[in-house]
Amino acid sequence: MSDVTARRRARWREISRGPVVTYTVIGVCCVVFLLGPASGFRPAYGTGEALLGAQSAYFERWGVIPAELVTGAGHALLTPFTALFVHGNWLHLLGNMLFLYVFGAMTEERMGRLAYALFYLVCGYLALVGYALVHAGSDETLVGASGAISAVLGAFLRLFPHARVTSLFPFLLFLPLRFPAWIVLVFWFVLQWLAAQGLGEGSGVAYLAHVVGFSGGFLYAWARHRRTTTVAGAAASPATEGESQP
Repeated sequence: MSDVTARRRARWREISRGPVVTYTVIGVCCVVFLLGPASGFRPAYGTGEALLGAQSAYFERWGVIPAELVTGAGHALLTPFTALFVHGNWLHLLGNMLFLYVFGAMTEERMGRLAYALFYLVCGYLALVGYALVHAGSDETLVGASGAISAVLGAFLRLFPHARVTSLFPFLLFLPLRFPAWIVLVFWFVLQWLAAQGLGEGSGVAYLAHVVGFSGGFLYAWARHRRTTTVAGAAASPATEGESQP
């Protein structure tokens, strides 16, 4: 066996042992976004008013509309899954994928691939359903992976509370400072909870989905890994972007 072949096989084994689910979700979200009208890369969707109309129809088809979801209609019951892979704009996509990349790898490694994949989908689904139940009369469309990613953050807090997290806070002039994960994530959760009480009203962000997702992720990790010793690690994170509604 040549050295090149051996190196390739070693590299493949290294990749196959990595956070495959996390990377797959990131890849799928990026491809879906690039192929959709929100990316601006598909001339077929037109420009101006035509593009805005295409975006609205696209989000209504694949996103969650609370007023329809609570009726239990067949298509509407699937939208909490499809909405997890749809994003409203570039900032929404990149913010979510950065958080998933940073916090998803260690969480997936601890949970295992299959458990992590089911955890991600179920918690993401429940986060969007929870939002819809509280806002049952809303006709606004909800898209994005923030509910599921919030669940990953909640699980990370339980599994790796002492991991050192490099964070950029606007009120600290975006200076990169390192804090234990429990400080950063608890602070983040408090901000989401306060915003969900109405302080973030009109921002186009479904903060309640973040709260539901984070709580569900933390409780699952607490119940599933109560007897598991947490391991310190390192992660990097900027200030968060939330679940956007177009």
